[in-house]
Amino acid sequence: MHFKPIFRIILLTSTAISLFYVPWPIVFLWLKPLPDTIQEQVEAATEEGFDGIIVYIDKKGKEPAFYAAGWHNREKKIPADPHALFKIASIDKLYTAVSIAKLAASKQLFLDNTVADYFPELKKRIEYADEITVRQLVQHRSGIPNFTDMPEFWDKLPENGDQTLALVLDKPANFKPDTDYGYSNTNYLLLSRLIEKITGATKFEYIKQEILNPLSLKNTFGSIDQVDMERLMSGYYVGYEEDTKTTNYGSMVATAEDVGIFLRALNDGSVFKEGEREIYDQLYVYQHTGLIVGYQSIASYHPEMDAVVVQFTNTTNFDGYEWNLSEIIHSKIVKMLKSEE
Repeated sequence: MHFKPIFRIILLTSTAISLFYVPWPIVFLWLKPLPDTIQEQVEAATEEGFDGIIVYIDKKGKEPAFYAAGWHNREKKIPADPHALFKIASIDKLYTAVSIAKLAASKQLFLDNTVADYFPELKKRIEYADEITVRQLVQHRSGIPNFTDMPEFWDKLPENGDQTLALVLDKPANFKPDTDYGYSNTNYLLLSRLIEKITGATKFEYIKQEILNPLSLKNTFGSIDQVDMERLMSGYYVGYEEDTKTTNYGSMVATAEDVGIFLRALNDGSVFKEGEREIYDQLYVYQHTGLIVGYQSIASYHPEMDAVVVQFTNTTNFDGYEWNLSEIIHSKIVKMLKSEE
């Protein structure tokens, strides 16, 4: 029986199929040699399909550096501006988590109180509401479904927080509280409501008072409703010509510099008052990413060289490689910074 030729045919066929599914754009970008300068690397990002990119770097012992390439607005041919405003999406979870730590330190809320304690009206509408703690909401260990995973969210964008929360009410939990990790934007919707319930102000008003003003950050806003839209970088989704910047997903808006200053203050502890950092240490992370339609963001801190790197790219494709490509670009920039050590 002639097994060897048959085996060779199967092996070659399998290899060909495997190669067909290899994400070649990612491989090619990863293998490209590093350019001589960070500006060249930023400009190279536009060759990977990004309409525009902004990078802010704050490295110990050096003046902060600003980089940009591509378009601020593709239709009007306005060049990318390193000081432009940008929708920072889930990076705003860092600001929310800091707020929770501050309120816990002042004993205005208690991390081990439950959702049902603070929102009794949700006791029968969110599974395990009488077991899910504030701490578990912050740490994404609640098991509450993520509203952005609901098709209805994308079919018709909710007009307010009530409509958004309604998407997950009466739905079964993804897991029992504190038995697993599951990233859920619903957790932070509830935390935002908790901040507002306790302080009597909007979440952003509290963030502005307790975080932004002490750090003199004047280019961070609660939503697109508060900004000069000409300053907001346009956002694009692959395959669509429309500019997504006027679509309001409720994201905070900021410049890369403001995000970078906040991230440094978070990591060096200067954003905290006495007793707050010890609480935050047990709660959440010290860097984050963000992704909504048309906007990708990475805010990272690198303790080995005491450097903050903020990267904004304004082109997304949830079915493509854009996120992976932006991460590789970011990693190459970090590698270039490390080579300077």
